[in-house]
Amino acid sequence: MSTTKRIVILGAGESGTGAALLAKRLGYGVFVSDKSPIKPEYRTELETAGIEYEAGQHTLDKILNASEIIKSPGIPEKAEVMQAIRARGIPVIGEIEFAARWSVKTGGTIVAITGSNGKTTTTGLLYHLLQTAGLNVAVGGNIGHAFARLVLEDYNTGNIGVKAVLQNRVFVLEVSSFQLEDIEKFRPRIAVLLNITPDHLDRYDYQLENYARAKFRITKNQRRGDVFIFNGADPVLQDYMVRHTLAPAKKVAVRRGFYKNGFIHIGKQYAFDMAHSKLRGPHNMFNAACAIRAALTLGADPANIQKGLNTFEPPAHRLEVVATINGVTWINDSKATNVDAVFYALQAMDTPTIWIVGGQDKGNDYAPLLPLVKKKVKAIVCMGVDNSKIIEFFRKTNKPIIETRSAGEAVEQAARLSASGDTVLLSPACASFDLFKNYEDRGEQFKASVTLKNNKPCLSATK
Repeated sequence: MSTTKRIVILGAGESGTGAALLAKRLGYGVFVSDKSPIKPEYRTELETAGIEYEAGQHTLDKILNASEIIKSPGIPEKAEVMQAIRARGIPVIGEIEFAARWSVKTGGTIVAITGSNGKTTTTGLLYHLLQTAGLNVAVGGNIGHAFARLVLEDYNTGNIGVKAVLQNRVFVLEVSSFQLEDIEKFRPRIAVLLNITPDHLDRYDYQLENYARAKFRITKNQRRGDVFIFNGADPVLQDYMVRHTLAPAKKVAVRRGFYKNGFIHIGKQYAFDMAHSKLRGPHNMFNAACAIRAALTLGADPANIQKGLNTFEPPAHRLEVVATINGVTWINDSKATNVDAVFYALQAMDTPTIWIVGGQDKGNDYAPLLPLVKKKVKAIVCMGVDNSKIIEFFRKTNKPIIETRSAGEAVEQAARLSASGDTVLLSPACASFDLFKNYEDRGEQFKASVTLKNNKPCLSATK
């Protein structure tokens, strides 16, 4: 390990702080710079570790003398600090690249999962399946703990240098396109690409090709013997793979027809019963199929995989059943911040639905939702500062449309419009920042409002 190399870390969120703590543990000189205020918990960690940092600014004199830069995935290339770094020619990597560089020292195996939609559910499910199967597994990346923090745990517990067998330590990582932009040698043993639909296009010059290229970087360093699991029914993936030569990993396509009569079929050998799973909708059956294939590849016993499917609790804010009140089921899908995610949510509905939609529009094209809205939606409740685009587009459906400006008001109106046997679905298709701090805040306020209705004498609930 180097004791002279100076690493500068841009960004002091979970990713940057995790990278800083690992770099300090490895003996590097470390400086952290964040242009925004640093959360108290991360500031405390940096101070406890004796790591120099600054907040509210980027001091170029302290940044441009670095041997290497570790960049937060949220910092775009057009940022002034990045232009100065590029002009100086300083190497720049991401936190997952840095962590992967050192995870190999502990015998770690990486499974990386990406996609426009479903990656958090798939990552959490695979972690649960492997944990249920008794494997030594950790989960993180774009969710939960930074990859660097997980690697640091191995160093702090003395696992460094252990020549582990394949399943001795499995890192199941959710990775975003932003994180994949800054990899060099990051090599997952198993890479999973769930889908590609338009999202974050402002980052990619409004070119879907550029976004797809970032997503496909997940497999760029894979070798023979590695596995690339992908959506064989996704037209964007199919088109990209026809036009580009990929790394020589084994390619495993999950295609239509894998889910029949309530069972997920993996080839002709395995059939997994989804009757007791809390996962809902065809899209989640696909996510489960990808997770199952990865678990089987890592040697998990099929019986334990079935047990894991039966006991998995889906993550919050993703088709999360909140309560059943007077026969009306309330579902929180606040994480559905784009049209594609809402398409999957509406597709999963099998009862008349009051749809709560709206927020900060991301240039949405609502046309793909029109057939599902006509078929499944009973009424539309808009929840946002400016609902004009949604109202104008869906007026043609002749469905009742109500405007609201808060979660509480939206719940009140949805309750008024619903009857026993209906479903109220919060699936906004928009960002949350017009009325809420983030999608989690939106989902929590929705759930709190449903609970408040639950506590009123006229609404007795069952969960």
